[in-house]
Amino acid sequence: MDHRSIVITGASSGIGAALARRLAGSGRALGLVGRDVGRLEAIAQACRSKGALCRTAALDVRDRSRLKDFLESFEQQHPIDLAIVNAGILDGRAADQSIETGEAALSVLQTNLLAAIDTVHIVLPALRERRRGDIVLVASLAAFVPLADAPAYSASKAGLASYGLALRDALRGEDIRVVVACPGFVSTAMGKTHIGPRPGEISAEQAADQILNGLARNRPLIGFPRVPFWLTRLSLLVPEFVRRRRMRHTRFHVRPNRTSEASE
Repeated sequence: MDHRSIVITGASSGIGAALARRLAGSGRALGLVGRDVGRLEAIAQACRSKGALCRTAALDVRDRSRLKDFLESFEQQHPIDLAIVNAGILDGRAADQSIETGEAALSVLQTNLLAAIDTVHIVLPALRERRRGDIVLVASLAAFVPLADAPAYSASKAGLASYGLALRDALRGEDIRVVVACPGFVSTAMGKTHIGPRPGEISAEQAADQILNGLARNRPLIGFPRVPFWLTRLSLLVPEFVRRRRMRHTRFHVRPNRTSEASE
């Protein structure tokens, strides 16, 4: 892969920040999007210290006008080779609730699914015109195992995974590769809002390596850890009572007084 110009959403922490650090290097231009100004600038400085040129935009990806302005401006100066659509939030039921609120569900779907698709369509025209480029969509193993404690999060990641695989087929003849990353539990700021078991948790740096290795191999689905990935792929084929019994050991709730700043 010879990506010289890369944009990453959700770059101020977690997987996005780890990917930015992994991809930083002399001769590369990075366009980093996140909501936390301080954390975003710290990541940009770390990338600049490795020789990368960095531009940042502190914004909410649901703000289409600002997101479009930044990405199009970056594209004009540095034609994009790789777009990593990673921004996402986790919300769900609180400890005293049996189900998430409608407000929380809408916010998750707007951020994780609709804004992600919007991001793709902002950068896609230039990639199609050049007939080259890569797109990485960061979904989750929750795409295959619906979480009773976070239905909207599960739906958003299932929708994003399905969208990415369909888009991959649609663009197959245009030399534009689309891959979908489905991490399990990753130690991130977002993960700290999750109060409950987190089996098989890995670091954000390990997740970044898995994603980049999968992209290098042009794998349609990059699922990890490997065993949980294949178990989740099979989970919808087993009887409901079996799936429910297995999932009862991973029930969780979200941290009270949380903020929506946490991203993947």
